[in-house]
Amino acid sequence: MKFLFDDPAFDYQALRAAGYADFGGAQLGEVIAVASRIPGGDTDAWRREWTALAERVHGLATAALAQHRTLDARAALLRAHTYYRTAEFFLRDDPLHDPEAVRLMRLSKETFAEAAGLMERPPEFVRIPYGDGSLPGYFYRADDSAGPRPTLIHHGGIDSTLEEGYFFIAAAAQARGYHVLCFEGPGQGSVLREQGLTFRPDWEEVVTPVVDFALAQPGVDPERVTLVGTSLGGLLAVRAAAFEHRLAGCVAHDAVWQLGDVVWLPPFVHEWVEQGCDDFANPVMYGIAVQQTFTRWLLRQAMWTFGAQSPSELLRRMPAFGLADVVGQVRCPVLVLDAEEDMFFAGLEHAKKVYTGLGGPKTLHVFTADEGGGAHCHSGSMTLFHDRVFSWLAETPASEPAPSV
Repeated sequence: MKFLFDDPAFDYQALRAAGYADFGGAQLGEVIAVASRIPGGDTDAWRREWTALAERVHGLATAALAQHRTLDARAALLRAHTYYRTAEFFLRDDPLHDPEAVRLMRLSKETFAEAAGLMERPPEFVRIPYGDGSLPGYFYRADDSAGPRPTLIHHGGIDSTLEEGYFFIAAAAQARGYHVLCFEGPGQGSVLREQGLTFRPDWEEVVTPVVDFALAQPGVDPERVTLVGTSLGGLLAVRAAAFEHRLAGCVAHDAVWQLGDVVWLPPFVHEWVEQGCDDFANPVMYGIAVQQTFTRWLLRQAMWTFGAQSPSELLRRMPAFGLADVVGQVRCPVLVLDAEEDMFFAGLEHAKKVYTGLGGPKTLHVFTADEGGGAHCHSGSMTLFHDRVFSWLAETPASEPAPSV
C-alpha cells in the first residue's frame, strides 16, 4: 500500500512517522508537506527537509514554553522528537562519528525527555543494572496507587529507539491501567552508541535483569508481567520467553523465526562465505545492497548493530538469531503478530513458523492491507494494533488489568 513515495524505504519511514500522530508524535499535514519536498531516493534531501521541519516545530515548542503554554509545548516537542529521529534515519555511512547523525539523535532524545517532563504523569527515566553497566529505560506508571498493577516490558528491534516505546505501546497501555517499562538493550539506541554493545542472540540474558528491575518497582504485580518485542524484537522476545519463566505473556510484534532467512543472495555468494572467500563475496554483497535505498540502509545498519566489520561477517553471525532450537521451551501465552505486506518478511511465513513451533497457549493474528495494517509492525495503524493487543491481554487472565473501582 503506497503512502507518499514510490521508493519503498522512504514510503515506509514516512508512514512510520505519520503513524505516531495517534499519540501526538506527528501531524499528518506536516508529514505530507515535508514529503512533497523530497525526491524519492534522495537521502540528502531527506535529511535536510526533515531536519528543517524538526527545527521549525522545535521552535514552536520554545515559543510556547516562553508563554507558559505547557500543552502546546509538549505537543510540539513530541513531534520534533519524531522528526529529528526521522531526519537521522538514513545517515549510516558512519553513524557513530558522523556529527550530524550524533546531533540529530541527541536532539531527538532531548526533545522527548523535555516533552516527557511535561506529561500529566511524567515517566521516570531509569538505569537498569546490566553486567558492568546499565540499560536506559522509561518507567510509565498508570497511577500512584500502591495496589499491584499488570506491567508490560517493551523493547524494540534493529532500529527502534527507547523513546519510540511511548508511541508503540506505553501511551496506550498507561491509559488502560498498565504500568510500562520500556528499555534499550545491546545493539539498540544509546546502548550501542555510548556503550558499544551490539546485539546478542541469548536475549534472555538481557531480559532477565530487566524483569528483576521491574519486579522491584512498587505496584508491579509479579504474576502479571508481559514482554512485548517490536520488529526484530519479536524474535528476541520469544527467545527470552523460552528461558524467563516469570513472564505471564509475550507479544511478538511482529514475529520473526530466523534472522538469516531475511537475506536473499545468489547461492554462489553463500558458498563463498562458507568457504571463507570474503574478498569475492563482500564486493558482490555491497554491489547488491547499493541498488536500493532500503537494502543499502539495511546492510549498513545491520553491520553496525551486530558488530560486523564486513557483509560476510554479518552473514555468519545471523544464523545464531533464531528460534528453532528454543521455541518449544516457551510456557507463557504468546500473541504472534504478522503483517500481510511486511517489507522485511512478506512471503517468508515467519509468523506461521513461530506459531507452529510454540507448544503452549498461543494466538496468531495477521493484519491485512485492506484494513490498513499490512505494513511492517502495522505502522500507520497503531490504534488497530493496540485493539488487537489489549483484547488479547483481556483474554489472558494473568495479564489483564484489575477492574476500575
